[in-house]
Amino acid sequence: MSKRKQSEGCRPMLRRTFLFLTGIALVRVAADYFAIAQNRDSFLTLAGQLWQKSLAFLSSIQSNQTPQHLPSNPVVKSGKTPQTLSRNPIVRSPETPQPKAANSPFVQSQTQIVRRSAKQAKPVQVSRKTVAGASFYLTTIDLADPEIYITVGLANNADFANTSKVTRGDEPFENMVSRYRAAVVANGTFFGKDEQKSVLGNMVAAGKFLKYSRWENYGTTLGIKAGNQLEMVTARTEGKPDWSQHWFSLTCGPRLVKGGKVWLSPLSEGFKDSNVLGVGSRTAIGFPASRDKLFLVTFLDSLSLEAEAKVMQAIGCFEAMNLDGGASVGLAHQGQILLPPGRNLTNVLVVYDREYPAPAQLKQSWERFQKGSRPTPDKSVFFD
Repeated sequence: MSKRKQSEGCRPMLRRTFLFLTGIALVRVAADYFAIAQNRDSFLTLAGQLWQKSLAFLSSIQSNQTPQHLPSNPVVKSGKTPQTLSRNPIVRSPETPQPKAANSPFVQSQTQIVRRSAKQAKPVQVSRKTVAGASFYLTTIDLADPEIYITVGLANNADFANTSKVTRGDEPFENMVSRYRAAVVANGTFFGKDEQKSVLGNMVAAGKFLKYSRWENYGTTLGIKAGNQLEMVTARTEGKPDWSQHWFSLTCGPRLVKGGKVWLSPLSEGFKDSNVLGVGSRTAIGFPASRDKLFLVTFLDSLSLEAEAKVMQAIGCFEAMNLDGGASVGLAHQGQILLPPGRNLTNVLVVYDREYPAPAQLKQSWERFQKGSRPTPDKSVFFD
């Protein structure tokens, strides 16, 4: 055999040997790296973020860069007969407010501060409206009102929301309405149907974590920051929100309106349940471009996500998201239950006003938060 052929025959063996030794070296380096817990956590977090961004990118390609449309857009009349408001009579408005365009000069910066004013406090406004063929109760929460506060109430007066490790179960809606003595009490976010009835998504109320996991990375979060700054963040397309900067925070979804436009991509947010994706009873929450108030909408009809999104856009929402629905939909105003849920609940939204004042500790927590106090997860309570 010639020297040239011998040389050519050795090259593949040398390449394989080099690759083998390089592989061993990389394995050793990786083993040393992942032996440190902090490095493992950082790698898993980065991998999860890349995976979710890939899903969101594929979803946007499939929808050709337009909001995802669901198969149908029906509004199905519900058989529920709502009760009559006792103090604030129901007013059916023939008008359909139009949302301000994203490039409108009225659109405010996301860092706008809405300070509580010294103006005359007013009761929370609850009215009944019909827009785009859908009937609903509209609760307007004025963040500039000095006596209006929003928080989260938990079943059985629990200190922390249900998790896979610890649970206080659920509770009849009427019991929670009676205990919290608020202007408005309504259903909140999703929870499991198993025995634990775990609340889904991180949750902050009165500047304190009620539920926390560093792995939470789905759905959309509504947060109230210092200075009454509102934000709405969809984790898998915009990155995780900083829950430690929230005085109030609720994670649910899917998102309905983004930047004044209908925005639907429930699969990329992690929603697969047909009860969420199909037609059903719904509740939603959002805020206008001025970011000075919240609109809580409790629908009286069953409808699709797309129909729900169009209504939220029509009433003037610049950002909006879906809340828990189905048998969980419930609403009480000034102690009177307008819509009773079809099952017990684990968490509710609670709104106080001038006539139904907030507890002293809730007001004090707001003041502490404005002065720099921030929520920190209690490691003895929350589990990853």
